[in-house]
Amino acid sequence: MKITPLKIGTVTIENPFILAPLAGFTDLPFRLLCRENGAGLVYSEMISCHGLTYNQQKTIDMLQTDENERPVAMQLFGSEPDIMGNAAKILSKYPIDIIDINMGCPVKKVIKRGAGSALMKTPELAGQIIRQVVENCNKPVTVKFRSGWNHQSINACQFAQMAEEAGASAVIIHARTWSDGFSGKADWDIIRQVKENVAIPVIGNGDIHSYETALALMHETGCDGVMIGRASLGRPWIFHADSPPATSRLRLATLHRHLQLISRYTRQGWALGKIRNHAGRYFKGMPHGASIRSRIYQVKTFSELQSMVDGLLHESLTQEPEEQREQQTDKN
Repeated sequence: MKITPLKIGTVTIENPFILAPLAGFTDLPFRLLCRENGAGLVYSEMISCHGLTYNQQKTIDMLQTDENERPVAMQLFGSEPDIMGNAAKILSKYPIDIIDINMGCPVKKVIKRGAGSALMKTPELAGQIIRQVVENCNKPVTVKFRSGWNHQSINACQFAQMAEEAGASAVIIHARTWSDGFSGKADWDIIRQVKENVAIPVIGNGDIHSYETALALMHETGCDGVMIGRASLGRPWIFHADSPPATSRLRLATLHRHLQLISRYTRQGWALGKIRNHAGRYFKGMPHGASIRSRIYQVKTFSELQSMVDGLLHESLTQEPEEQREQQTDKN
């Protein structure tokens, strides 16, 4: 299947394989790592419109960017049109390329505020939010949402049409309902239906476990791009067609690079907490992976973790070619 660039508004994405927004994971170091490994576009963690409007330091810290990660999208969440519009105006001043609106998060604390997936139950309000964001920013706006609230209220096609009419430059569909959470099988046919009912680009999301399944999604649905989320954790090379087999050496080298990026871009004292979410995932399903993960969780400092990974990487580099013959296929 021929892969062609994806255009969202004025932004051209050379590789339409995109890093999804993942709370607690898609910070600047991980976004840079995924860009280095082939991701055509990367999305931030979701950013509170209130935190941005009230200039809260924790929120401002999440806006850290670097020229090397561009194109980059920042994702806003909230349920009040005026505040979302004001947040978009503030966000437009940052060196970013796209603003996304989260209308798909299923987490209870977000739903309780009427944000995330809850907005699929109130499409009129969702439309007001999109229009306010579009009118108050100078960036293309994308909207990420789900198939529907539950299986009795699948409304992705109508929701996508509403988003297009409100000014969205592209839509992203996670082919599960709010009631599904992250379980069950994603219904890719919903993505196909949305693609047939709007003129703006459609990006598919859900059950992407490899580069090959991403290609299959595009082939089956006709969607313009694919967003990869949880499958990229511990496997940021998933975005590239020519990635080598996921050997122990590749995993260690990639984690080593991840640690370098965290050391450069993360405040001292925060670094170890940032990487612990990620580090163990590099070795899931790998021979001796459990013992490596155990060692990772036992380290007390970031520098101790760096030394441990450096040592393991050095060991792998001095081993005989049997390491090179390790052909693991990333079943996890």
